[in-house]
Amino acid sequence: MTKKKQSIFAKFLNLTEKVGNALPHPATLFALFALSVLVISLIASKLGLTAIHPTTSRLIEPVNLLNHDGIHRIMLEMVNNFTSFAPLGIVIVAMLGIGVAESSGLIAAAIRLLVINSPKKYLTFVLVFAGIISNTASDIGYVLLIPLAGTIFLSIGRNPLVGMAAAFAGVSGGFSANLILGTIDPLLAGLSQEAAQIIDPSYEVNPTANYYFMVVSTFVVAIVGTWVTEKIVSPRLGEYHGNVKAEAIEKLSKDEKSGLRWSLIVFVVLTALVLIGLIPENGFLRAADGTILNSPVIKGVIALLLIYSAAMGIAYGIASGKFKNDSDVVDGMSDSLKTLATYIVLVFFAAQFVAYFKWSNLGEIIAINGAIFLESINIGSIPLIIAFVILAATINMAMGSASAKWAILAPVFIPLFMELGYSPELSQVVYRIGDSVTNLISPMMSFFALIIAFFQKYDKNASIGTIISTMIPYTFAFFIFWTILIIVWMQFGLPLGPGAPLHYNP
Repeated sequence: MTKKKQSIFAKFLNLTEKVGNALPHPATLFALFALSVLVISLIASKLGLTAIHPTTSRLIEPVNLLNHDGIHRIMLEMVNNFTSFAPLGIVIVAMLGIGVAESSGLIAAAIRLLVINSPKKYLTFVLVFAGIISNTASDIGYVLLIPLAGTIFLSIGRNPLVGMAAAFAGVSGGFSANLILGTIDPLLAGLSQEAAQIIDPSYEVNPTANYYFMVVSTFVVAIVGTWVTEKIVSPRLGEYHGNVKAEAIEKLSKDEKSGLRWSLIVFVVLTALVLIGLIPENGFLRAADGTILNSPVIKGVIALLLIYSAAMGIAYGIASGKFKNDSDVVDGMSDSLKTLATYIVLVFFAAQFVAYFKWSNLGEIIAINGAIFLESINIGSIPLIIAFVILAATINMAMGSASAKWAILAPVFIPLFMELGYSPELSQVVYRIGDSVTNLISPMMSFFALIIAFFQKYDKNASIGTIISTMIPYTFAFFIFWTILIIVWMQFGLPLGPGAPLHYNP
């Protein structure tokens, strides 16, 4: 019976991949998406589809992008759409530093050291767990950990796509979970507080509102992600037979050990400077309001990644004899950017698609009407929570920004949950679950095009279908176990964070 179920599921995944890969090239697909938004905006405006914003009571109407003003805007803002697309700058800046670290041999040496000293049976868990933790440092998991995971798995004789899938599951699927507060926590808490004050003007929602639950979620997501990787993804993808060759795992030479020591010294010095700038209340790296969460260390983590990786790479290269002069450093940066050619083409069309979708107001209209429908069916609290997770997960396929979606949904669902006797903190955590689980399969996720490029390094035929069929088991598993966790949490009446109860008493 079990074999039959696995066979059916395997056939489903294979069909998903086959259908997905039968689609045009990802760049072409994003171009078609952009064109379809233009057509739909015209149809929606003619049909008069609207929505009322739950906070401002503003009437939201679809914007026709195929009229005089729309066509002018498309032409005038095309370049800006591309150059201002956030992931483009993030990836390019990060790759400059990573290119130095890679060309110096630092990354290869560190990987060998990791592989030699880490038990292979724990490596998958470590990658998923590291992916979750990397969310504290903004987007570093996407640009550094995922490709690194592929290299590590290839070096130990395993399919690199499996390693990248495990890391991607942690980075994106475990987006909300963490052991440390991230930038998303105060952002969502502020929106939740505004929505809560519709019912109770004195209600406050702290950034730590979901901390206890998210700490436990970190381990649950890591364990579930490891299980899916080993029991579903790895057997399905099988062994790697591609052309990319793994580096021989040999013990480090004397020069390499010297390079690692000097790079470690640079790391310690840089970290000491960061701590000196953060720990004192008047530290030079603290934000203007004196907080750490809004500091350039948190919000400007990509700049830190560039500084750390470049400085450590230079130290390693000089100590190991790899770098002879400054030209070697610049060449390393240049070589790293050559690998981004396909990604840059993808980003151009993806950026236009995202911009058109935002201009058209279609995302807001879909989100608001979906939320109102869910409220109107008047189901019980537990079914409502499950339905809310599904709604957030579904809307996440159309709108990428967690804060933008919550700005729309919070004023509807927080008052609704409060009327049912549940706290705003609970509404927020339920939303965060749904917002995370479909990141892995959403083309609207900002770094989706980059993940395709990473997979294509090892499989030139990899496309959207490959990513979705590989990652959809994680989506199902995270949805099931994360939803079970919040339901069990509710049954035991546990607080979601410091001073953040489950229930609200009017």
